[in-house]
Amino acid sequence: MFDIWNRRYTGSKYKLSSWISNLIAENCKGSSFCDIFAGTGIISYTMLEKMKKIYINDFLYSNEVIYKAFFDQSTYDKDRIANYCSHFQALSAAQIGDNYISENFGNKFFSYADAKKIGYIREVIETDRINLSEKEFAILLASLLYATDKSANTVGHYDAYIKGHNIPDTFSFDLITPYKSKKSQIYISREESNKFAKTLKCDIIYIDPPYNSRQYSRFYHVLENITCWRKPRLHGVALKPDPENMSDYCRNKAKDVFRDLIDSLDCKYIVVSYNNTYKSKSSSSKNKMTLKDIEAALFTRGDVQRFETSHNFFNAGKTDFNDHKELIFIVKVK
Repeated sequence: MFDIWNRRYTGSKYKLSSWISNLIAENCKGSSFCDIFAGTGIISYTMLEKMKKIYINDFLYSNEVIYKAFFDQSTYDKDRIANYCSHFQALSAAQIGDNYISENFGNKFFSYADAKKIGYIREVIETDRINLSEKEFAILLASLLYATDKSANTVGHYDAYIKGHNIPDTFSFDLITPYKSKKSQIYISREESNKFAKTLKCDIIYIDPPYNSRQYSRFYHVLENITCWRKPRLHGVALKPDPENMSDYCRNKAKDVFRDLIDSLDCKYIVVSYNNTYKSKSSSSKNKMTLKDIEAALFTRGDVQRFETSHNFFNAGKTDFNDHKELIFIVKVK
């Protein structure tokens, strides 16, 4: 069974989640919480049973499906899900024909046999969607995404695949573990953060924006492709579709859109995650905002507390520097 943290994701706060949730508990008061760049969803997970209302937002299609699978509190048919799981686990690649995934990603991002299974399972889920509840569809698709990610021939993202070796068959379908909450009402959305913020009123808003120029929709294009299942034409060595969901937080205007976000928030507390990645050998890994940019925006809303901790970050490339720190800024809004 997969838990929400069982995936490789750039910027994941899994190892920092206890530190962050403790800081929020010690410095913020309220009954509603918003994770506006939710990413893996791990910080929202730490808020279950602590908040009456939890808003979980991200603009990736794959993340939205994952949140619905784990957090949506709708009932579902466990026997039906188990039957699908048994069918998918018993698959033999030799008995499956070619499909969109094997034709495009076989012997690249996955072994050829694994790619056939992934494509077959995704097609079954799509064909049977009419007979599935939204929760059941989300559970099956999220489970496929987690199993796919675990078997991927990558270093943790899909900007490239590992070349020069025989790719082993490692795909194994398993189910995610949906979470139950007796206290929290959970609202899931897929919106651009600044647009979503203008509609939101919430006690505590947690902000973990992209830090550098690497677009998440491009880093995780394979998972996005499998989620949307539009079967687009692909381009280049990395086999990416045409760009969509490109974030201004990964561009030079990052500090301007961040300031706009902070100015528009209707809340009691603002909590911001960032780090000190300024001396990376890779220009794409360098932060798009300075800590002074962040503090300047936050000081317009109230007094700022700053916390930091050393952290061995998830490094999917060649970034190499010492004294890496994760920082948390907390503002009690005036």
